[in-house]
Order: sequence, then C-alpha cells, then structure tokens
Amino acid sequence: MDQAQFNAGLLRYIDASPTPFHAVVEARRLLDAAGFQALDERDSWQLTPGSRHYVTRNGSALIAFVPGDDPLADSGVRMVGAHTDSPCLKIKPRPELKSQGYWQLGIEVYGGALLNPWFDRDLGLAGRITLRLASGELHSRLIDIREPVACIPSLAIHLDREANDKRSINKQTHLPAIVARVAGVEDDFNLRHELQARLVTDDASLAGATLLDYELSLYDLQPASTVGWRREFIAAARLDNLLSCYTAVVALCHCQSREHRLIVLNDHEEVGSGSAAGARGSFLRSVLERLSGGGEAQARAMAHSLLVSTDNAHGVHPNFADRHDANHGPVLNGGPALKINHNQSYASNSETAAVFREACARAGVPLQSFVARGDMGCGSTIGPITAAQLGVRTVDVGVPTFAMHSIRELAGRDDAWSLMQALGVCFSLPLPR
Repeated sequence: MDQAQFNAGLLRYIDASPTPFHAVVEARRLLDAAGFQALDERDSWQLTPGSRHYVTRNGSALIAFVPGDDPLADSGVRMVGAHTDSPCLKIKPRPELKSQGYWQLGIEVYGGALLNPWFDRDLGLAGRITLRLASGELHSRLIDIREPVACIPSLAIHLDREANDKRSINKQTHLPAIVARVAGVEDDFNLRHELQARLVTDDASLAGATLLDYELSLYDLQPASTVGWRREFIAAARLDNLLSCYTAVVALCHCQSREHRLIVLNDHEEVGSGSAAGARGSFLRSVLERLSGGGEAQARAMAHSLLVSTDNAHGVHPNFADRHDANHGPVLNGGPALKINHNQSYASNSETAAVFREACARAGVPLQSFVARGDMGCGSTIGPITAAQLGVRTVDVGVPTFAMHSIRELAGRDDAWSLMQALGVCFSLPLPR
C-alpha cells in the first residue's frame, strides 16, 4: 500500500461510517480482508500465536489482536487506542414536532459539537434499529439513508442583524430539523412508520415487522475529499476520530511483528467514556484477561505493555494563532503531534514520549508537540482513562486538525500516513526497563 491508496481508503472509510456502528462494520470489513477472524464474547476462545482475531461489543466498539510468540506475562502487549464516536445530532425517541405548517424532528446534541456549521446542510439519517419480525424474533440492523431527508435552515440576516456578532444557539429550540410540510389536517408524520415503510420497500422479507426502537443520527451528506490549491488537505466529517480508527486498523493489518499487538476502538469518548463500550467499561480489561489468564499474569503483562492513544490534536489556525502556545503549535502536514498535559488530560510521560519519538525516528516521519496554552483548558482522550484502569504505560498522540468537532474538519494529507508508519514501529519497539 502506498500513500495514495492509504488516503483513498481513509476517505472511503469515513464516507461509509456515518455512525459508530457503521465505523465498526467498515473496520471489520478491512480486518476480514486481512485474514482476521471474528470472535464472540459469549464463546470460549482458542488462540494460537500469530492467529488474527477481532471481537465487538454493542456493535459500536471493536478490539482486534494478534497473539505473539512469548507468554503475554513476559512480553506484554503493544496497543493502539482510538474512538469511533463523534459529536453529532441524535434523534430523540419521540421526535415528531408540528410547527407553523412543517414537520420537524427533535434532536439531542451528542458531545461537544460545534453547532453553527450544522445549519444549511443536506442531512442524511443513519444508525441502528431494532425490529420485531413477523416470527416474533427481535432483530437489529443498520440503516443509512443517504438522501437529503432533513435540513436546519438558518434565520435570515434580515431578521437578525447582529447574527454575525452575537447569535447564540439554543439546543432545544433552534436545532429541530425540517423534514416535510404538513400536507393537511389529517397528515400525521411518524418517524417509526416512515422508516418501517422504507425498510419494507427495500426488503420485502420485513413485511409484518414492527420497528421497536432506534439509535439514529443526522449527518452531512457532503463526501470526504482532498482540498486546497495543491490538494494538500483532507476535508471530511468525523475526522475526530475516524482518522485514527482507520490508521490503527491499517497499521495492525500490515504489521509483521511477532509481538503481542492489539487495537481498541472504543465508543462514547465524546461523552466521557462511561459505558460498556467505552474506555471506562470492562471491554479491554476483559479481553486482556482472556489473553493473559488474568491475575498475576495480567499484572505482569501490563507492566511490560504500552498503549498509544491516538486522537486528533489542534493544529495552529493561522487566523487564530493567539489561541495556541507559541512553542507547541503543530501544523498540518508537519507530522503527528505528541500531546502533553501535566495535569493528566493526556497520559504521556517522559518515558512513553521517548518511546514514540524513537518510533517516529525509526519510521522516518516528523514529530511535533502539542501543549495547550496555560490559560486555556484542553480536551482529554481515552489515554488517561485506560492508563488508570489498567496501570499501563500510555502516550497520547494525534494528527493536527482544524475545526475539531465541526460538521466538517480539516487535516493534512500526509499526517495520517506518517502516523500509520509510526504505529507500525510501535507494535514491535522494545520498552525501557
């Protein structure tokens, strides 16, 4: 695989992954093509050195791994972590609103979304639904309506002359999405019924099924692309953090190391990771117990191990350079950034930072640093959470990005490729004693 193929695959992965559920399906597709085999948490596992496996939880989190030659307690495991979720607009359970002759869908803001860019976009609808089939069996499936079924129009500037200076957004009243005109007094728009009708049209075997519940999100239909005069940048939705998910999967698939190696793609990072599929849950710990045998063997394994937590970093915005520390402002296409916060928003320390610096040196890729201004806070990652839960040495790194948490973000064309090469080295790099 060369860089052009890698970047083309990244764009395809993002476009095919409007929700964490779809991101996991696409990761599975890549892993299947690389010879990985699916496991089920409910089954007993039979593992051998060099075998390739993955397991999912909730359909929105995934762990893939390759057992190494030596006992895990003696050699540890090299891990890469990322998250599948992104800030977005979720559909409420009873979303139908009728106002001023229009049908709208009520939404709940998920995570720390930058809201202004959601206005005036062609919005599709995707997620997971659960049905009761005609047989009485419960069945879950993913849907992706790649059509402009909703929009959130801005208020005209003629009606708000201070919009460019002072407009604020009320999450309850300003964000319901328009989906239809009210056709008449008897018109009754019901999202469940509309979705069910679409499903039966697409799959006649679902006739007689009843849609019981859903987890659905609106998303921007504009596809990912390379932009700029020289096509040096990648513009896409959900770069935070599908870029890291794709990079981790590709690095694992192409690694030929004989060490124990693993990737974990958690859900719900944007809302604190507190779920069965999140970093505060038991998913990774449970898999590591199976791989190591638990108890003392797992404790020894963690002491030999490393986690590289990959999550996007803030690139220095040329229009807002004063929002950055002058000595620690990464630029797009300048390489991945080592993320440092001594208050433990990031888990990097001098030893783990040195390991990643060495990995970048051996891979021949540039490395930058990100530290937030002392008078501004910074976000966090799954890194500190996982480090605290497992006692594993951890380093936080990420690709520099503009417009993080917007409906469309911007990254450098070269940086994900550089990160992937560095991760490949991390899978086999010796750790300091």
